[in-house]
Amino acid sequence: ASRKKLNRAQTEREILQLLDHPFLPTLYTHFETDRFSCLVMEFCPGGDLHTLRQKQPGKYFSEYAASRFYAAEVLLAIEYLHMLGVVYRDLKPENVLVRDDGHIMLSDFDLSLRCAVSPTLIRTSAFDSDPRRAGGSFCVQPTCMEPTSACIQPACFIPKLFGQKSKKKTRKTRSELGQSAINLPELLAEPTSARSMSFVGTHEYLAPEIIKGEGHGSAVDWWTFGIFLHELLYGKTPFKGSGNRATLFNVVGQQLKFPESPSTSYAGRDLIRGLLAKEPQQRLGVKRGATEIKQHPFFEGVNWALIRCSTPPEVPRPVEAELPVKYGVSEAVASTNKRVVGADAKSSGKYLDFEFF
Repeated sequence: ASRKKLNRAQTEREILQLLDHPFLPTLYTHFETDRFSCLVMEFCPGGDLHTLRQKQPGKYFSEYAASRFYAAEVLLAIEYLHMLGVVYRDLKPENVLVRDDGHIMLSDFDLSLRCAVSPTLIRTSAFDSDPRRAGGSFCVQPTCMEPTSACIQPACFIPKLFGQKSKKKTRKTRSELGQSAINLPELLAEPTSARSMSFVGTHEYLAPEIIKGEGHGSAVDWWTFGIFLHELLYGKTPFKGSGNRATLFNVVGQQLKFPESPSTSYAGRDLIRGLLAKEPQQRLGVKRGATEIKQHPFFEGVNWALIRCSTPPEVPRPVEAELPVKYGVSEAVASTNKRVVGADAKSSGKYLDFEFF
């Protein structure tokens, strides 16, 4: 209340109440005391990716294990948020927590921008040429209810496919399976027309359009995803300067350069280049959202549907906690994980939060 952030606290609670995703928090309940508003969520004994990265040899993750694993799960979390009309705006390793099974949980939504959406079904002729699809095909088109932001860009999907039943079950060849995979429907609900003039975020992760005050939308999440991936692969952000002011100048004017070491694949560098396009309209993901990014060669071989079954790079040790009466918080937990969900601590530089509009 003293910082006039009650609206932010309410926004975070409302967003948490919307979420139902394996890589996002579950809000079990919330309650208020005379001094505090409390959100009860799952405890993540693995800490956050910033702390975990510091423990790695060279302070960076290996490309084909951790970075590919963590980046893929974060990408799915952002995709889900965008489908809900939520622009996250605060992606960084400190906000990516590690659950007890080694999978991630994206946290901290007090800087998120909400865009109210109203999904509708419209008929399209995309699959009408195929007589086996008797029911036709449909698109989801979210439309914004708020005058200052919009959520558009539908994508086609087929609610139900009706094909001619065959008496004999035949095994499909690999080429036929590949062709059917290509023809699978794609769902896109990207809030590409959302606009905000807020100057929020962490210096090293701010998108150029935020710094220049041009107004921003969901494309800022793909910029921060590129910075996030760069930090995982190289152990540092690409535009960090001698101070905060120098960092902001570098984000706007400095060309992207990759460190000589560690060595990374061309696909990894190409993905980061596409995400860190300084012009939002040229940025990877701005047109077709996460679908565009998931199809990049860097993620080749990722089974998106079964990613929860993949083996994490690291599984946290079990935490046995005793609750002291005086504090009501486990000393064992506190020593294992300095960062708990809801803590207002930022470990990578000063934190910007200025509302212009």
